[in-house]
Order: sequence, then structure tokens, then C-alpha cells
Amino acid sequence: MAAPSDLLASVFGFSEFRPGQAEIVDAVLAGQNTLAIMPTGGGKSLCFQLPAMCRDGVTIVISPLIALMRDQVRALKAAGVEAGALTSGNTDEETEEVFTALDEGRLKLLYLAPERLASSGAMSMLRRINVTAIAVDEAHCVSQWGHDFRPDYLRIGELRRALDVPLAAFTATADEETRTEIISRLFDGQTPSTFLRGFDRPNIHLAFAVKDNPRKQILAFAAARKTQSGIVYCGTRAKTETLAQALRDENHPATAYHGGMDAEDRRATEARFQREDGLIVVATVAFGMGIDKPDIRWVAHADLPKSIEGYYQEIGRAGRDSAPAETLTLYGPDDIRLRRSQIDEGMAPNDRKDADHARLNALLGLAEATGCRRQVLLGYFGETSTPCGNCDICDRPALLFDATDAVRKALSAILRTGESFGAGHLIDILTGNATPKVLQRGHDQLPTFAVGRDLSKPAWGAVFRQMMGRDLVRPDTERYGALRMTDAARPILRGEETITLRKDTIETATSRPVVKMQVSEEDAPLLSALKAKRRALAEGARVPAYVIFPDRTLIEMAETKPRDLDGMARINGIGAKKLESYGAAFLAVITGAGAEQLHPQRMRLAGRDAGPLFDKLAQIHLDLQRGTDGIDKPLSCTQSTLRQIAERKPTSLSDLDRIPGMDGARTDRFGLAFLAAIAGD
Repeated sequence: MAAPSDLLASVFGFSEFRPGQAEIVDAVLAGQNTLAIMPTGGGKSLCFQLPAMCRDGVTIVISPLIALMRDQVRALKAAGVEAGALTSGNTDEETEEVFTALDEGRLKLLYLAPERLASSGAMSMLRRINVTAIAVDEAHCVSQWGHDFRPDYLRIGELRRALDVPLAAFTATADEETRTEIISRLFDGQTPSTFLRGFDRPNIHLAFAVKDNPRKQILAFAAARKTQSGIVYCGTRAKTETLAQALRDENHPATAYHGGMDAEDRRATEARFQREDGLIVVATVAFGMGIDKPDIRWVAHADLPKSIEGYYQEIGRAGRDSAPAETLTLYGPDDIRLRRSQIDEGMAPNDRKDADHARLNALLGLAEATGCRRQVLLGYFGETSTPCGNCDICDRPALLFDATDAVRKALSAILRTGESFGAGHLIDILTGNATPKVLQRGHDQLPTFAVGRDLSKPAWGAVFRQMMGRDLVRPDTERYGALRMTDAARPILRGEETITLRKDTIETATSRPVVKMQVSEEDAPLLSALKAKRRALAEGARVPAYVIFPDRTLIEMAETKPRDLDGMARINGIGAKKLESYGAAFLAVITGAGAEQLHPQRMRLAGRDAGPLFDKLAQIHLDLQRGTDGIDKPLSCTQSTLRQIAERKPTSLSDLDRIPGMDGARTDRFGLAFLAAIAGD
């Protein structure tokens, strides 16, 4: 059985595991039931792919989306791994190819959608193909109250029991409640080996801004990041269409995506986003979970997400390659009212509504944070952090003020008007604006009339928005959005607690500098040329560009400028199969000349210490084929024999004689010279 570290280098081209991967791979390979929560971009898929390649039999991978499965299968095949998927999107030829590989015992990983488990023939097929493990990707989909619930995920626990094989579940988004539900449904409540590898994505810059002409804010944010791939999330289908058109009007390549589109149009948009550099997709939350594009440089929310888990999942689509990425989330009082009413008007039981309000509160607490946003975000998931230096508040600390008096005035106005009015009317009362509505209801006679003239109308708007964000007041759907006080506000009203709020000036979103890839100005032209070569190869193969090589591999090429295939093989992300398939093409871009063609046996040693030794042995072999005087009967060794000598490095004639392809005559002719080369290596 091959060691995982050897396959990591030879197949995937990585010299070492990312933090946390090695322990998870060991647990999965040992046959332990495993639950791994790892940040997006942390290398989850490798943690079940490597063990599958090391063990006998087939590993079943349950994955939620066809696009996600197809991308992973393409990437595995490009790396030389036998993998396949059975999906409704397969052609007849693709399905036949998968079953042939299964019948011949070649397939190591079989990807299935959870819905396929419901088919009558699925179980008999799985029993027949020697399944030895199950991997569940996006395991949070098992949670019935989660943001990506998939009912068919509930069948996976039954599948594990029926096949009696170990199961490994992976997700990037799971709070304590969701983790408990995963364990209950997939592992029958028996605690698996659990790895919580943290939720921090330190390469992602976090930023929120109050809505102030949101279309203009999004256009400004995109303009500062022109030519970079990005996603804009919107709350409605209609907004995706109008905002995508606005971006196109500003000469951005942009397209809309939402659940109301024809299925073929959605697939075409997904494929275009995977292959096209610099495309912006304006989408509802229907877009994203199946997108495995590593070089998304930014994610913007034109509307407030539904929960902190949804927010974390959506921003996590940026910067999967670990290079710098940016986010911007816009929000306003209308967003808060909408999200509150969606919860209140839903069909969930009251305890679930309370939990959903708490989740929304956590997100609003992040939006209205007075200190480092990353500390607030990680705190929700049970982690601690020092100030990150990579969020808008760390960039520019928030302006704060003691808002206790202002909040008490606002609460008093709410109560004295019978909790029957929205923020606009209440602000008119507080600022002494005697509108016809105020006069008609006699609210100009209230003790709270004009007591808030010290704050402007926009400032009061910020106070009410933050009060909603702190869940001190909520819109009452039965009273057309009138604000009512919550229990959390009573200690402030009674003078038992104080409160500090942000002194918002409602500025437009500040555009940070464009994120630059980590290459010098000198290397930028070469990086562009390498990307052009990648794009041409990807279009020819009809695969996403990153299946050829991810950006970080091209960046390393541009910086190190390898001069031969040995140097190319030392770059992270270039395994043996990709070196054979693409090495010469990219080397030609770097050197401006064709790469030397290597014998397949020599190619297997590319980038390894045994490579230069093989070259020495090959020269000695050529020099001595007719003996030292050049007149003896020709005698030769195969290239395979030379490779094995270079790898094993024998230290005596007897050791050399035991290598396949060597015998007495060959050892007599070449042995001493070979040993001298090995000793001097």
C-alpha cells in the first residue's frame, strides 16, 4: 500500500500537507468513523481522496451537486486517479465508462448524489462493487434546519449501516447544534473521531457598509477590482438581472444566475464562470455550493444574508487558493425588517423561530461590530482570536458613543405610541417634526416630542438600525412592521445597563486597493502568458482552467522560472501525470524554446534526487555499451533498470546484481562505473 505522503507528492505535486490534513488522513485510512470541520479552502477533499487511493476497493463519495462532482472527477483524472461519477447529467458513454471501470476493479472513487440512494438498484450495485468506505462532502446538508438542507442526506446513515463500512463526513460550516445533528443522523449518535480545524480564513478581508445607494456602492467595489473574478449575492431574482446589466453597462463581464432560470442556462453560466477569468456572477444563494473555483478574488453581498452560517459559507467561496481576497456586505434597516418578518411568518415552531432570530442576531452583531470583525465571527463558532488586522474596523477603528440616553428616548417613544409605528414616524416625533401624521395623532403632545433634536434624522436612523441589530426592537408583522420592544431592552430602559453604539455617518463604501496577485511587476507579463496558455489548454479540453493548474502554481512558475522539467516538477501542484501532460507546454512559455523530450522512465524521476543520478548512469551506459575500448560485443541495460538503480542506490556489486535486468555480464561491464557514480552522487 502506497504511503499517503508519497502519493501527495507524486500525484498531487505537494511537498507537504496543509495544517490539519495529515491527522485526518491517518484517521480515515485507519478506518475510523470521522467528522472533520475544516475551513473552505483548507483541503477537505484531499482528506478522503488520498485514503481512497491507498486502500483496496471503492470509496463512495456523497456530494450534493452535479457540478461539484464533475469538477472533482475531472481534477482527479487530470492527476491520473481513477474516479467517476454517476449523475443524471452523464451521457450514456460516461455511465458505461464508469461501470466498466467498476467491473474491472480500476475505480477508486465513485461520486454519487444523495438522491441516487433512493433508487431501487442503488444498494445492490453498491454491494457488488466492493465498497470499503463512504465519504460525505458538505455534511451540514443533513441538518434539517440548516441553510442547505437536503432530505436525501438522511439516507446516508442507513447506507453506512447496510454496507458496514467506515464513514468520513466533511464540512466547512457547522455550529455546535449542526455538529450534534450530523453525529446523530450519520453516526447513530456514536461520537466519531472529530477534527475541528478552525473557521478562520485569514486571507479574506471582511467589510460591512450601511446601504447608501447600494447599486453605486457595488459598482464602485467592482470597479476597483476590474478583471478579477467575483460574486455578488442578491436577495431577489429581479435584482440579479438588473445589477448584472448595470455591471455590463460599466464594461464588466457579468451575468445573472438564479433559480428561476432554465436549467441549461444555469449550467452554461456555471461552466462559463469556471473557465473565464474575470467574470462576475450576480446571483441568489442558489449559486455557489457546487463551484470549486479557487481564484475567486472577491464576494459582495448587495443584501444582508439570512444567517451568519450563510454569510460564512458565501464569503468562503473567495480565496480558496489562499491568496488575498476581499468581501463587502451591504445592509440597512429594510434588510433587518425583511429577515425578521421572514422568520416570524414562517411555519417553523416557536423554538426554531427563536433560534433563527438568534442566528440573525449574531449576523447583525457582526454587521454592527464595534471591534475586530474576525474576533466576532470566530467567537460565534467558539474560537478566540486577537485583532486580525484584515477587516475594515482594524483598518479604521469605529467611532463610538455612549448611546444609553438616545436608546432610552427611542424606547420611550415606542412605548408611548403603543408600539404601533415604524422608525420613520418615531424619528419625526423625536426630532420634533410636526408632520400631518404626527399632528393628527396628537403625538406632538407627547413628552418625547422633540427630545431628540440633538441628533440628526440620519443619525436617528442609525440608532434605530443598530437597535434592531442588537435585537432591542423588532418589527411586528401583524402591525405592518411597527417596532415593538424586546425583553433585552428593558434593563436599558430602567437605567440598569448602558449601551455603546457606532457613530455612523453613513458614508459610501470605501474602495480598498485592488488585490494584487503575489508577483512582482517584472514577473507579471510571464504570469499573463502562462494564464493564456492555461486558458487555451482548458478550452481545448473543455475543463475549468484550474483543472490544468491553479493560479498559485502558475505564480510559482512565474517567480522561479524553471529551466527544465526537473525544475518544473519541483513546483507545488505538479504531480507526475500533470508534468507529463502539460510540463513541456508551460516550460516552452517560460524558456521560449521546446522542452527536451525525456524517456518515460526518466520522467518518473523528474524533480527527484534520483533524476540527475539517472542521467549520469545513462551516460556511463552509453560510453560502455561496447566496453572500455569500444570493440566489445554490444551490451545494454533497459531504461527501467537504470531507473531502479538510481532509486535504490546499491552500494556493492552483489546488491547491483540483484536489481531486475542486471546479471553477471552486465554487472561485470557496468558495475564498477555505476557504483562510482552512486558513491559520488
